[in-house]
Amino acid sequence: MERFLEGVSTFSGWLWGIPLISLLVVTGVYLTIQLGFFQFRYPLYMLKQTFGSVFKAPKGKGNITPFQALTSALSSTVGAANIIGVPAAIMFGGPGAIFWMWVIAVIGMSIKFAESVLAVHYREKNEAGEYVGGPVYYMTKGLNMKWLGVWFAFALMIELIPSIMVQGNAVSAAVKESFNGNELITGILTALVVGLVVFGGLKRIAKVTEIIVPIMALIYVGAGLIIVLMNITELPSILGLILSYAFQPMAAVGGFAGAAVAETIRWGFARGLYSNEAGLGTAPIAHAAATTDHPVRQGFWAVMGIVIDTLIICSTTAFVVLSSGVWTGEGALDDPAALTTLAFEQYFGFAGSVLVTVSLIFFVLSTIIVIIFYGSRQAEFLFGLRAGYVMKFVYLASIVIGSVGGAQVIWNFLDLALATILIPNVIAVLLLSGEVKKLKTEFFTSEQYYKKDIKKKSVS
Repeated sequence: MERFLEGVSTFSGWLWGIPLISLLVVTGVYLTIQLGFFQFRYPLYMLKQTFGSVFKAPKGKGNITPFQALTSALSSTVGAANIIGVPAAIMFGGPGAIFWMWVIAVIGMSIKFAESVLAVHYREKNEAGEYVGGPVYYMTKGLNMKWLGVWFAFALMIELIPSIMVQGNAVSAAVKESFNGNELITGILTALVVGLVVFGGLKRIAKVTEIIVPIMALIYVGAGLIIVLMNITELPSILGLILSYAFQPMAAVGGFAGAAVAETIRWGFARGLYSNEAGLGTAPIAHAAATTDHPVRQGFWAVMGIVIDTLIICSTTAFVVLSSGVWTGEGALDDPAALTTLAFEQYFGFAGSVLVTVSLIFFVLSTIIVIIFYGSRQAEFLFGLRAGYVMKFVYLASIVIGSVGGAQVIWNFLDLALATILIPNVIAVLLLSGEVKKLKTEFFTSEQYYKKDIKKKSVS
């Protein structure tokens, strides 16, 4: 059994290396070209249509506001990857990995945009009168491949069980480490809190994430910016490190073992893709419920998700770790995951350690809430509304099991299971890229959307 698990781990490690990173990079570049480099051409317009319209009543049909859809989608991406994954990329790929993380974030915007545009375009109403959409719907209605939609729905529904166990374990471990809490009690309390939210339906989930995500992101990023400002004179040299070692190998420094350029690119791409989940097909499930007058307009919100998750939160962690110097400390390579906590502790003492722990707990809690919503939607697609409720109980039980380290053997299959979701989704997005291009052209050439917005601006 041990040899088998080792084989699974080795294979999934290889699969999530060059093969899948190449697939996502090629897909991102192809879609960026296919969609006319829209993320480079319209950044200010997209900002105005998203964050510039937060306090305006959205036009069109939907169940939640576009901002609520964004915070729900962000809940599943903002988490441990942003806080403990970034220092790992620095330790194994060097500071230059951050440059490649930024590059893949900008390229990945086209994938996230395409997924969300398709999700809104092919959405429908369920028995409860809520808008539902995502990969299973654009595979079924757009490609006329219900079998692929069934595959995706079943794979995601099952994959989320070990995923939630891991998240439950992350919460209980953080509580035990910082507050000496009991893992089982933490697991039960977490399940109860999450249950109160997920059984309240889509609107309650949206309201909770609308509050948790912005507050926690602002606190974490704000504290990170204070550290950066305290080291403001170091900023030019940190940017120099990131840019110069993106293209040349870096020699060993203190606790850092050195890195070749190929490793730098691989770790940067991997971190960017893992943190924003472009191509995974989960975020479109949240964006499908948004109130909007055109699929492309909601696609802009999906792009903003990458801006917040990777370009802002991951970059904050990177600057904190690099400016504090903890990455070159003795033994840094032994536990890269602890470097963010060490950096905050260095400047804020025990309060810094607590801030990172509390941020991690809240980010993980919001992640659990939203991925349970994703899983129940898949069960609903496969077996009806009642099955969605049943799966919520299964997922809540998974939190408790995971909190005490239960079923750790299953965790070995997590990355492999993610691949069974990502590959069919990326194929579907590529096959439907012509439809995305058509919708994008319609939005930017119609007097009803982009041209109308531009006219309003020129009049004002």
